[in-house]
Amino acid sequence: MAREFRLPDIGEGLTEAEIVRWLIAEGDPVAADQPIVEVETDKAVVEIPSPYGGIVVRHGGAEGETIEVGAVLVVVGSQEEAVGAEPAIAVSEAAPIVGTLIEEAEVIESVPEPVTPVTTSVKALPVVRKLARDAGLDLETVTGTGTGGRITREDVEAVISTTASPSVREAARPETESAMPTVATSTSQDERRPMSRLRRTIAANMSKSWAEIPHVTTFDDVDATRLLEVRIALSERHEVKIPIEALLVRAVLPALSAFPEFNATVDGDDLLVHGSHDIGIAVDTPDGLLVAVIRDADTKGVLELATEVARLGEGARERTLSPDELTGQTFTVSNIGAVGGGHGTPIVPPGTTAILSIGRAKSKPIVYDGDLVIAPVMPLSLSYDHRVIDGGMGRRFMAMLMENLEEPALFLAG
Repeated sequence: MAREFRLPDIGEGLTEAEIVRWLIAEGDPVAADQPIVEVETDKAVVEIPSPYGGIVVRHGGAEGETIEVGAVLVVVGSQEEAVGAEPAIAVSEAAPIVGTLIEEAEVIESVPEPVTPVTTSVKALPVVRKLARDAGLDLETVTGTGTGGRITREDVEAVISTTASPSVREAARPETESAMPTVATSTSQDERRPMSRLRRTIAANMSKSWAEIPHVTTFDDVDATRLLEVRIALSERHEVKIPIEALLVRAVLPALSAFPEFNATVDGDDLLVHGSHDIGIAVDTPDGLLVAVIRDADTKGVLELATEVARLGEGARERTLSPDELTGQTFTVSNIGAVGGGHGTPIVPPGTTAILSIGRAKSKPIVYDGDLVIAPVMPLSLSYDHRVIDGGMGRRFMAMLMENLEEPALFLAG
């Protein structure tokens, strides 16, 4: 008999999700635990498996449609029900409940005639599909270089640049790269652009932080000579790229242990000091800023941290990380130097008390014992919650961090 599977809560406080792509068409068979649909939550794009096998009788929404947690996601039944025969319906006396990935959901009372959509095995995010569609490009002809064969924006742009006509290339070019605008005329009109789900989530989090947390930001510069030398030496010895974030996380951990207020959460009138050090790494993605989380960072060495930073960074850019990998950080680091930044005023993420950003190291004159030398100078910006952390503690935290960064042996020995 036909059974309906309702959208489960697959993340912390999830209320709705957007259907990105159906993996099984209406009328096609599906096995238990086989991925049936790809949905986008506030931060992640995830595949949801069917909790049972059968024939897909009906989709609960079209691609691009947003449905709420608890709404019917898909209906699975027998072949007869899928082709429109009179279905065997079981009526439950219990009230409808929100389904999960493992429990059976409520059965439906009626099954409408199915309309079989056109499906594809191509893996690509909605923004990439739109780019290809605007350029008249068939994604089936594009080879994906992303995780699991996913087609990225760069893949599409590469094909467009080599095969499309000049007019198509111009149409597919991102707006920030388009030609210089002409002088506005009386026919010019404003354009209303709906923000993406991720951008709305970012906006809500930033507004919450700015409204609730009294921010203080302290700035400093550090001589990064030894830090960069150690990074090169480790990369050459182990034949693997060492992201600067891996060394930064390792350097900040002793300071977090010495000043636990920086690894905490304000909970009403209490301060919840976390026993674990789950360090968030800010990742600049085509869809917006995401924070991927390194769990129990204090238990990992530099090489393990390097592997995690690389994995999480790629997963964030490809939108393949799970909700658990995108939530729950206890402290955050942000490398704005990766995009050419220097000093900044980072906003403390909700649920934490501090965030550290580093800028790009640039050669500058420094005076040592009366001698003028040129050294790579790295900008540091530390924002913290002034309800919990006073200026004196903020400076002591920064001083310890600077000592570690200027002499990596201090944190590598730990």
